[in-house]
Amino acid sequence: MFAANLFKPRSALVPLFLAAQILAVQVVSSREHPPPAPALAGFPKMFGQWKWLGDEPIDSTTAKELGADLLASQMYAAQSNSPASSFVSLLVAWFQTQREGARQPHSPKVCLPAAGWTPQVQDELTVDTTAGAITVTRYIIQKGSQRAVVLYWYQTPRRVIAGEWSAKFWLAADALVDQRSDTALVRVIAWPARRGDQETTAVAAGFARNLYPVLRDYLPR
Repeated sequence: MFAANLFKPRSALVPLFLAAQILAVQVVSSREHPPPAPALAGFPKMFGQWKWLGDEPIDSTTAKELGADLLASQMYAAQSNSPASSFVSLLVAWFQTQREGARQPHSPKVCLPAAGWTPQVQDELTVDTTAGAITVTRYIIQKGSQRAVVLYWYQTPRRVIAGEWSAKFWLAADALVDQRSDTALVRVIAWPARRGDQETTAVAAGFARNLYPVLRDYLPR
């Protein structure tokens, strides 16, 4: 199941996180051993009650701005034994290394408002999966009459992190231990289809629950 928790970033720690990330990446860069990129052809097409419908094209300008070493943008639908009209959009942007500084995941809190979406709710959810519980950011957005529930998280070989600044801190800490700085941004968008926020959140959380164990095995560990 999932539980909501209010997320309040401590802005006073932001300079510390940035400094720690820069220092760690610089220390590690000379001896980093980044893993090979996983093959896009092996990206999961079916898991749990969800089936791949097709790729969602990303224009070349956006892809260049993201700068990811692996970029998957796909649409999934719930199979017949699930609630009708359950569609979910999935974006996974995986970065092999962050030692160059500029090649880092872009926060949905920046990208979605830039695309015209207005944030309505921002908090966290804990989602239980067969590979362990993960805490993710929930971001409810609206554009005109359109409304959607977004779940996203940062995934490294060691852990899942909900927030941007926590992700920077753990990147620095883990890079020093593991001599690698690969990470992925995982973003899930569920569309209401006449549902309320709570039911749409349940759809998104169910997708994340099925996705995470599969994605954990797919990405380098």
